[in-house]
Amino acid sequence: MIDYRSDTVTRPTPGMLEAMNQAVVGDDVFSEDPSINRLEKMSAALFGMPAALFCPSGTMTNQIGIKCHTQPGDELICDFLSHIYQYEGGGIAFNSGVSVRLVNGDRGRITAEQVLESINPIDVHKPITSLVSLENTANRGGGSCYDLNEIQRIREVCDQKNLSLHLDGARLFNALVAKNESPLRYGELFHSISICLSKGLGAPVGSVLIGDTPFIQKARRIRKVMGGGMRQAGYLAAAGIYALEHHIARLATDHLHARLIAEAWQKKSFIGNIYPVETNIIIFEVSNTFTAPQLAVKLKENDILAIAISPRMIRMVVHLDIHEMDVQRTIDVIARL
Repeated sequence: MIDYRSDTVTRPTPGMLEAMNQAVVGDDVFSEDPSINRLEKMSAALFGMPAALFCPSGTMTNQIGIKCHTQPGDELICDFLSHIYQYEGGGIAFNSGVSVRLVNGDRGRITAEQVLESINPIDVHKPITSLVSLENTANRGGGSCYDLNEIQRIREVCDQKNLSLHLDGARLFNALVAKNESPLRYGELFHSISICLSKGLGAPVGSVLIGDTPFIQKARRIRKVMGGGMRQAGYLAAAGIYALEHHIARLATDHLHARLIAEAWQKKSFIGNIYPVETNIIIFEVSNTFTAPQLAVKLKENDILAIAISPRMIRMVVHLDIHEMDVQRTIDVIARL
């Protein structure tokens, strides 16, 4: 099977497995795991921020970040398609007791003007707006990337209105590679950043939450409450270190492969709108001949896995386990449909 369901399906490379096998470990709850400590320092330094915290998942890093920035009864602002709203099990309400002001942005991206319009007035009838959360790249936006100038404008609004700014950067490295941007700039713009190591970077498990020292100290306590305090997890951290050292630049290959597959779909009469392919995600509309679930079944019959994300929309995600020969085989199958 050629698996395009997500970039979470990757398996560790031989080099990554060797790094894991050689990891020096300790007890991370006591902050004594050398590999985790190294990963956290490495991640923080990459973004020019003071501190970081290793967690099992991106959902946990996002949820910890939200809880650190807010009080129960507050409200946060995010796009309607945001992962924190769509795919984290209602955790915003369950973990933090926070309501959500949803914004209909452009393929998962919101503007400074929309943020400003969404901030509640000082009124006892309204929740206190305390946090803005952005997602870059935007998963349900087809891997769309923010413009840094727009993020700068959003940060200016946050500063004017005393709001915190969090980044769900699950696929941030895809954006950095696609737009040739510096992670240091993101460290300047956001109060906290969540990065995933287990998506495009290919590690088996793990995400990192990055921020200033008091923020991460608070986050560490919340991680413990959420059950995220792991022990000899340095074996997982070693995979993350290897990913950061070896798997960032190669994301450009995934982006190229995604564009080639999208071009093949564009030739088919039963394909409608295809979102612009900026990174490694392809989202397209199916019309006439198939529904999206029917097309997903047809692809599976040809040993290709994809996800119907709605009755009319298919998502395919390219990753490091998709090789050139897989892409060509996929294009050949598409041509025969």
